[in-house]
Amino acid sequence: MRRKTKLIHGGISGDPHTGAVSVPIYQVSTYKQEAVGKHSGFEYSRTGNPTRHALEELIKDLENGEAGFAFGSGMAAITAVMMLFKSGDHIVLTDDVYGGTFRVMTKVLNRFGIESTFVDTSDLTNLEKAIQPNTKAVYIETPTNPLLKITDIEKASELAKKHNLLTIVDNTFSTPYWQTPITLGADIVLHSATKYIGGHSDVVAGLVVVNSKKLAEDLHFVQNSTGGVLGPQDSWLLMRGIKTLGVRMEETEQNTIKLVEFLLNHPLIEKVYYPGLESHPNHDTAKKQAGGFGGMISFDVGSAEKADQLLEKIHYFTLAESLGAVESLISVPARMTHASIPAERRAELGITDGLVRISVGLEDVEDLIEDLTQALQ
Repeated sequence: MRRKTKLIHGGISGDPHTGAVSVPIYQVSTYKQEAVGKHSGFEYSRTGNPTRHALEELIKDLENGEAGFAFGSGMAAITAVMMLFKSGDHIVLTDDVYGGTFRVMTKVLNRFGIESTFVDTSDLTNLEKAIQPNTKAVYIETPTNPLLKITDIEKASELAKKHNLLTIVDNTFSTPYWQTPITLGADIVLHSATKYIGGHSDVVAGLVVVNSKKLAEDLHFVQNSTGGVLGPQDSWLLMRGIKTLGVRMEETEQNTIKLVEFLLNHPLIEKVYYPGLESHPNHDTAKKQAGGFGGMISFDVGSAEKADQLLEKIHYFTLAESLGAVESLISVPARMTHASIPAERRAELGITDGLVRISVGLEDVEDLIEDLTQALQ
């Protein structure tokens, strides 16, 4: 199946019992058993629910993996993956990761003895230097949030395999429509499905796909043991969102390209970050490993004061956390999504107080350009 067809016909299609085209919402906690230990495949909805199972099968197919798992949020998904490791294990992560990822690694999981080092993985020499005797995995975010840096997934996976490490990729920004890390050598792929996969600002969820039966068994054990599962209503909403993922990603990218061109030519914009620009670091890598460059743009207006003035005048861009929705969203990472990262660390990374991040939506792009024009004036 080609990509758009797989979005609609992948996983489990419809309901064999009634002929319903859409998988039903099984709003149920427990299931009747014929005898002790003899059931129809479901016994308790923390362990497995038919609606959640349909979503997990679908994301497995889209990412070309062995098994999929659905969690109550992207952070729940990341935390469950990190529970595959034990005290004393070390993980190397991309430095420019989402603030919540940085926070859970440095403020929560470190309490349990899981160590972490953050490096610029877009340069693989940094990655190799950071590997220690107790390193167990490499965690890559590409494109990164919010500076949109690119890491070569295939080469990073080869390096990880050379050192017997797992490769974990946060694929939230690209989605499986544009990028499938498992086909490039990754072992685990995860998403904040709240973003593009859901796509309508109406669900919070996380998804994980693994590439082996062993990882599938281990992660299902964690999922069932800790219980951070996604409910059936939200699972259904994600499946509905996935059906239009392809057309949304393509239309979003068309809008984004025009907005990037506008920002590049505006005298008040000091710098524009977008992987689709030939001048963007590792642009060729992004072009090689992904089918599209996505709908995220970051740009610097020079100061927090100027960023606030922009936000006061904007109309069609909603000031909000999150991204990947049908409506265009705008944020200031230093004071919102990445506020949990210490100021000195943000300065090192280049996440300035004047950095603005926009998630381009599906509005008419001319309205978006006019809105930015009047707000910048």
